[in-house]
Amino acid sequence: MLAVILERLRGTPARLEERLAGRSVAVLTRRLGETWSIQENAGHLLDLEPLWLQRADDLLKKRPVMTPADLQNRKTHEAHHNAASLDALLEEFRRARGALLDRLDEAEESVLVHTAPHPRLRTPMNLVDHAFFVAEHDDYHLARITELLREFT
Repeated sequence: MLAVILERLRGTPARLEERLAGRSVAVLTRRLGETWSIQENAGHLLDLEPLWLQRADDLLKKRPVMTPADLQNRKTHEAHHNAASLDALLEEFRRARGALLDRLDEAEESVLVHTAPHPRLRTPMNLVDHAFFVAEHDDYHLARITELLREFT
């Protein structure tokens, strides 16, 4: 199952790039009410890569708990992604995702059985569960970007 989920994770940068290609800055940075813009959603994916990598390390090193997230998403709110270069953001996301994939690809089968509680859900997760959680998070934000594109174009 891990190999299948890794393919989903491997495809996220390409799907994101394809979805945003050729879009105007006005469309990418427009907000609908208080919700994040398309570019802010993309930036949020980048912002969480260090957490995903840290949690993978937590599981690979068989730590008893996984690193908690900042549930306020301060990093995304303070990053000013709308003022950033989309190309730079996408390039950095591709690099960061590659680092996560490298870490997950090197996991030995013996470590896949180790579980640690997810800090918010309080559910035991192993490395496969964690990878699936990341893939679902990616897809949520890709779907949100698609909704915003339909609204703005």
